[in-house]
Amino acid sequence: MKEQEKIPVSKVKRAAKLVSTGAKIGGNYVKYYAKKVVGNEHAKQDLIEDNAEDIYKSLSELKGGALKMAQIISMDKGMMPAAFTEKFAQAQYSAPPLSYPLVVKTFRQNFGKSPSEIFDTFSKHATNAASIGQVHKASLNGKTFAVKIQYPGVADSVKSDLKLVKPIAMRMMGVKEKEIKQYLDEVESKLLEETDYKLELKQSIEVGSACKKMDGVFFPNYYPALSGDRILTMDWLEGMHIKEFLKTNPTQETKNLIGQRLWDLYDFQLNNLKAIHADPHPGNFLFKADGSVGVIDFGCVKRIPEEFYSKYFRLMDDRLLHNSDDELMRLFIDLDFITTEDSEEERNMFFDVFKNLMQLL
Repeated sequence: MKEQEKIPVSKVKRAAKLVSTGAKIGGNYVKYYAKKVVGNEHAKQDLIEDNAEDIYKSLSELKGGALKMAQIISMDKGMMPAAFTEKFAQAQYSAPPLSYPLVVKTFRQNFGKSPSEIFDTFSKHATNAASIGQVHKASLNGKTFAVKIQYPGVADSVKSDLKLVKPIAMRMMGVKEKEIKQYLDEVESKLLEETDYKLELKQSIEVGSACKKMDGVFFPNYYPALSGDRILTMDWLEGMHIKEFLKTNPTQETKNLIGQRLWDLYDFQLNNLKAIHADPHPGNFLFKADGSVGVIDFGCVKRIPEEFYSKYFRLMDDRLLHNSDDELMRLFIDLDFITTEDSEEERNMFFDVFKNLMQLL
């Protein structure tokens, strides 16, 4: 995969990158109409694929918040045409990586040393690359590590990136700003957390340690002495990402076992820790033939306040569902499922849909 030699850092350069992509998309439409005139039956599909390619290329070069939006969109297969979700899925762990000189520069800024001065061996090419950083394989004293390196300028560009990408995302998803404002606010908050590697180090040790006794689920150890503001060092975990794992044709029994272990993991985190791994895209899990599951990347952890937890599970009370519509509506409002801005029609629709769904459980 071709490596990047630099990342646009300033707001002006990042905005200019998106503007130039808009011009390319305009050109794609010109080609589309020309093909349509001559009766090319593949014109529409060609347009979709060309647009997906150009938009992803631009976002992957920007990285950071812009590429994270592509990663999020790729998780919902029904949100956009397949060409977009397939292309955007590369942001999960196979985005274009940075070149080695930029990696060395980041090491010198964090440790005052190059990777070769810290580790016995260090791969010059990234093994995985996503929206916030990329991973290199390294070794020291016979032990193998995964070293995650944050892209330059990512932490400083999150807010401006989301402002730039928001109009594009709304147009692509066919929604209004009002409908996704709270969602984007949450994305911004969690993205800023993901760029704080010291926080990720703390959360990784905390949540990983609490879950380590779970059967069939494994976590890396983390190494504070080999980590910094923009670098995070952990054990190298063996395993395959879900796409590669499924190519091995695992039995249905193994698939069921994996599903149960993932369910147990999230059930334990939610009900015991009140804190969950909140970035469950395929790049953050590794699978083995025996059905065991490796869990990485605790940069995004959602804390569940006790008040929210108790009210949320109060919704499961069968007596409440059948005998107290007023109390149920108050819970919806307290939990922000329904807001004061929602119309009476929207409130009633949500209320009816919720009650119908609960009857199916």
